[in-house]
Amino acid sequence: MIIPTYNEGFTVGKVIDETLKVIDGDILVIDDNSADGTRQVVNQYLNSGKVSMLERPSKLGLGTAYIEGFQWGLRKNYDLFFEMDGDLSHDPKAIPHFIKKIEEGHDMVIGSRYLNKTINVVGWDFKRVLLSKFGNWYARTLLDLHAFTDLTSGYRCYTRKALETADLIRIKSNGYAFQIEMVYRIYRAGLQIAEISIIFYERSGGTSKMDNKIVREAALLPLRLKIRDSLSPNPFSLPGRKKDRPMARPYK
Repeated sequence: MIIPTYNEGFTVGKVIDETLKVIDGDILVIDDNSADGTRQVVNQYLNSGKVSMLERPSKLGLGTAYIEGFQWGLRKNYDLFFEMDGDLSHDPKAIPHFIKKIEEGHDMVIGSRYLNKTINVVGWDFKRVLLSKFGNWYARTLLDLHAFTDLTSGYRCYTRKALETADLIRIKSNGYAFQIEMVYRIYRAGLQIAEISIIFYERSGGTSKMDNKIVREAALLPLRLKIRDSLSPNPFSLPGRKKDRPMARPYK
């Protein structure tokens, strides 16, 4: 379980406690030099043998945090990787539902706020919901990812195979753009992706990671990927895959 943090000392301890109750695995916190005592809270768990922490010198971005976490876990031979926020936005009790989908044969599972034409968001105003819904529609339309409802969700699970296929070293995007690009790369490689329904809760503490730069990057990324695809063959194909083989369909 990879949890990126930036000034989430008020909530990260509870997130760790609740997560350890439901996972048979370990937690990696990646902290971007929080000034509110986040590291001190996490330090209290380091002797448990279940929690580790990577300390970074400054706020370097969500995408780079996850890539560092994935690479750390791949080196240590973990087989299953989760993304989850450290601000209580994501309920750890949903973790077994992700694992069930993985056991059914999927390589990536997205926790969707919008599955089955619902809006499972608590604490957002109409403007924030509209921005999120439009951003997902925009990315789905440009990248032909119509089967998915929540490309920007930060609550998700990957198999080792999915991360190795995604070619992490080539990913430069951050924030919501990073989440979109991961779905795109794994789907284009022909791996199976599922969505499960989750409830998203507006943060109970900490500092928001969203700013104008992140929104602008998320808007430009689908265009960049679309242009790149039009100029070159599918760069995400699995080795040995036949050109005429139909792309794997996502399951929900």
